[in-house]
Amino acid sequence: MSQITIDIQSYKDTYLKLKSAIEGLTEDQLKWKAAPDKWSVTEVLSHLTDHSIVFSFRIRKLISEEAAQLPPFQQDPWVSESKANEGAARDILDVFGILLTYNSLLFDRLPAEAWSKTGINFKGEAVTLLQSFQSFIKHVDTHLLQIERIKNAYQ
Repeated sequence: MSQITIDIQSYKDTYLKLKSAIEGLTEDQLKWKAAPDKWSVTEVLSHLTDHSIVFSFRIRKLISEEAAQLPPFQQDPWVSESKANEGAARDILDVFGILLTYNSLLFDRLPAEAWSKTGINFKGEAVTLLQSFQSFIKHVDTHLLQIERIKNAYQ
């Protein structure tokens, strides 16, 4: 098997990117919503933290179970029912950062072959740990663009 090079730093950097994206924003800016059915910056951060919790669980299923069933989650109810916009964006981001650190410590211990382990996502597709890892980073990048759109639309 060829050696796989994993850029753990790009995963860790998602926290710094998010922190930079909200730097200098007021509470009004963090909680502002373009419409009732749209997310605020705080809600985007909450969603990403929820996603990190689910990703943390998926990682552990992938490395420890054969043909692991990877759970989906309902992002909109998770954000709305947790009253995410009533939370403090910086506290939510801190939890995101702690989860990144915890998972990074695990990633540092994994042998190369663990990154090839597969599970089945909610669409019935086989995905590897490496694909899930890369998707997580892309997911954060997508929401960073959303945060910029929210900031630009703020009145």
